[in-house]
Amino acid sequence: MKNEKQNSSAFEKFASKVSKAAGSTTAFISAFALVILWAASGPVFGYSETWQLVINTGTTIITFLMVFLIQKAQNKDSLAIQLKLNELVASNESASNSLVDIESMTEEEMLIVQKYYHRLSELSKKEQGIRTSHSIAEAHELHKRKHQKKTKQTPKNTTENTSKNKTKT
Repeated sequence: MKNEKQNSSAFEKFASKVSKAAGSTTAFISAFALVILWAASGPVFGYSETWQLVINTGTTIITFLMVFLIQKAQNKDSLAIQLKLNELVASNESASNSLVDIESMTEEEMLIVQKYYHRLSELSKKEQGIRTSHSIAEAHELHKRKHQKKTKQTPKNTTENTSKNKTKT
C-alpha cells in the first residue's frame, strides 16, 4: 500500500511538472522549430510517405500521452480548488452547506441551485447598483463585525484548542 502511494505521488509530481513544461513558451518554440525542421527536410526526403509518417507518428504518440498527463494534473488541481471552495462555504455561517460537495450533484440539481442564484442576482440588481452593494463602507462594516466576533472568543476555548492541536501533532 505504501509503495503504491509513493508511485502515485511520483506520477502526480511527474504529471504536474510535464503539464507545466508543456504549457511553457520554450515547449511551444521547440515544437514549432521541430515542425519547421521537418518541413524543411521534405525536399531532402522527396516528400516521401516515410517522411510524412515520421511527423504523424511522433505527434500522435506525444498527443496520446500528453492527454493523460494533462488530465491527471488537471484532476488534482480541480480537486484542490473544490476542497478550497468547500472550506470557504463550510466556514461561512451565512452560506448554504448544501453547496459543499456540489460537484457530486446531478446536473438537474445544479440547475435548480443555479436558478436560485440567478433569481438572487436579479433581485440584487433591482435593489441597488454594484457601487452601493460593494462599497468601502460595507467593507469596513464587515471587517468590524468579523473583528468583534473574533474578540468575543473566550480565552478558555483558545487554550483548549491550542492544547488539542499540540496533542494531535
